[in-house]
Amino acid sequence: QIGRMMTISDLHATASRFKHAKNLDDIDPEDFAWAVPIMRAGYAGRALVYLVVAGVSLWSIFQGGEAEGTKSAMQSLDGPIGVITIIAIAAGLFAYAVWRLIDSFWDLEAYGTSAKGIVARIGMVVTGVVHGAIGVIAITALGYASSGSKGQKLLSDFMQSTLGSWVVTIAGLLTVATGIYYFYKAISQNYRDHLQANHFTMHWNFLLRAGLAAQGATVMIIGGLIAYSGLSSNSSGAGGLGTAFDWLKEQAFGNILVILLCLGLLGFSLFCMVNAFYRIIPKAADPSVESMAYKVQQLAS
Repeated sequence: QIGRMMTISDLHATASRFKHAKNLDDIDPEDFAWAVPIMRAGYAGRALVYLVVAGVSLWSIFQGGEAEGTKSAMQSLDGPIGVITIIAIAAGLFAYAVWRLIDSFWDLEAYGTSAKGIVARIGMVVTGVVHGAIGVIAITALGYASSGSKGQKLLSDFMQSTLGSWVVTIAGLLTVATGIYYFYKAISQNYRDHLQANHFTMHWNFLLRAGLAAQGATVMIIGGLIAYSGLSSNSSGAGGLGTAFDWLKEQAFGNILVILLCLGLLGFSLFCMVNAFYRIIPKAADPSVESMAYKVQQLAS
């Protein structure tokens, strides 16, 4: 009984950062159990994206080629296994998009309605939309949709205007801020509030931190390139992971930097997969489950 009360208090600690969060004692986890499979599928799909991109890029580099962006990496998957992989990626990303939307709407992670909580929940919606868009890219890689020079021309025309230049620049700066937040998560390790404590998560936490830091570096590079494109009104520099790889390759020891980044993204893929298996949803959590944060605190006392 004491252990049960302690783990419930741990869940309270997770929510205590958000002043107006609903009392978790008043919530029956079974009411939100339906959200757990969606969350698991979403994080698994996200993990698969980074596994494919980093894996294909490393293989290409070792074969004398170049690192590839998300769409190019998916297009390089051929044959029945490749098609199945891309379908799994798309389904997972759409599941992740849905998960972020319902997570925000039902406040499943108890962020509450304080200013900080509202910002966090808006961020969930944004990440949901972004990952839904990546899911569309996956479908595009199968050849069921098309995107080409017309979209690039529209972006270029938009960026030639003063409004377009400012919008793209601000979008780039916000992306940089997102990358900084990933670094903050890696340093503060606040993700431990939402991960179950077990042998793997407790002993391999350094890999999770490295993966988050690598994702932070990637997102910051992408954001910086987008912001620069906005300031220079040049749409060719505004891109995703492929553009970031191209920029890194042009630097001193470029290939080594790209390889290190790919290895880091494999770590982020692991981080996403660990979340798929062991993430704690405060409003849907079994009270007997202990978080990493609680376990670390317990070991320190």
